[in-house]
Amino acid sequence: MNTMGWLVKREYWEHRGGFLWTPIWVSVVMLALTLFGIVTAEVVGSRVQVQGGVPWDRIAEHLQSGSAGLAAAGLDAAYVALAAILCIPLFFVLFFYLLGSLYDDRRDRSVLFWKSLPVTDTATVLSKVLAAVLLAPLIAFVVATLAYVVLLLIVCAWAVVHGINPLPAIAASHPLSLLWRLTLTIPVDALWALPTVGWLMFWSAFARSKPFLWAVLVPIFVVVANSWLGMLGAPSLSRSFLLDQVVFRLLFGIMPGAWLGDSGLDLGERIRAASNNGETGTILAIFDPSVVYGLLATPKLWIGVVVGVILIAVATRLRRTRIETST
Repeated sequence: MNTMGWLVKREYWEHRGGFLWTPIWVSVVMLALTLFGIVTAEVVGSRVQVQGGVPWDRIAEHLQSGSAGLAAAGLDAAYVALAAILCIPLFFVLFFYLLGSLYDDRRDRSVLFWKSLPVTDTATVLSKVLAAVLLAPLIAFVVATLAYVVLLLIVCAWAVVHGINPLPAIAASHPLSLLWRLTLTIPVDALWALPTVGWLMFWSAFARSKPFLWAVLVPIFVVVANSWLGMLGAPSLSRSFLLDQVVFRLLFGIMPGAWLGDSGLDLGERIRAASNNGETGTILAIFDPSVVYGLLATPKLWIGVVVGVILIAVATRLRRTRIETST
C-alpha cells in the first residue's frame, strides 16, 4: 500500500477548504470583478473599470486598435497576474497550516490515535511537508490556469460583441509556454520554502501554546536584540542581513516566487513593461528554466535547504517524544 500517498491524501481531505476552495473562491472574485468592470464600462460608456488584478483595460484597448502583439502581451500578463494573486491567500493558508500541523494533533489528543497506527513519525511529518510545498501550490496553479481559460472566454465574448476577431491575439500569446515554465517553478519554490516549513513545524511541535507568537516573535526579538548590541558598540550582525536572510527566509519563504526578488528580478515592473510594450518574450524570459534553475547554483538556496531539513528533523523528533500541551 502506498502509505505516503494516503498520508498526503489525508492532509488534503482534512484541509480541502484551504488547499482547494480558497484559491477557487479568490479566482471567482477576481473574474467577477473583471466582468463587473467590463459591464460597467459598457453601460456607462467610459473607461472607468473595476478590475480584479487582470489588465483588462490594456487588453481591450489593444484589441480595439488591432495590435495583436500588444494584446497578446496583456493576455500573458493576465495569466501571470492570476497565478501571482493566488500566491497571497496561499501564503496565509500554508502559514497557519504548518503552524497547526503538529500542534493541533497534540491539542485535541488525536495524536494518540495516529500514533497507534502503523505509520512512522517521519512519514507523517514528510506527508505534511509534501502537502505544503507541492500539493497546495500545484492545486492553486491548476485553479489559476482554469481561471485564465475562463478569462479567455470572456475576452472572446467581448470581442465578438464588438465585431473584433480575438483569435490573432490569442494565437500570438503563449499560454502553453507559460504553463510549463510556471510549472517548473514549483520545485524551486519547494526548496526555497524549506527553512520556513521547518521553522513553523518546529514551533508547531515544540510550543505548548500559541505557536504563532513563538514563531513570529523570536525572529523579531533577535533583530531587536541585535540592534541593541549595535547601539552599545558590541559586535552585531548587519540589520539588512538579519531582515533579508533570517526573518524573511524564516517567515515568508513559503510565498511562491519569493526567490524572484532575491534573484534581482523585479517581477511586477517587468510584467507591466512587457504588457505595455508588447514584449511577450520578456515575460517568458523571466520564467526561462535557465533563469529559474540558475538559483540552484547559489549557496544561499542550499544553506536554507540544510537549515530547513535540520528543523524538520527536530520537529519529527519532538513529535515522537512530546504530546502534551498547556490545554
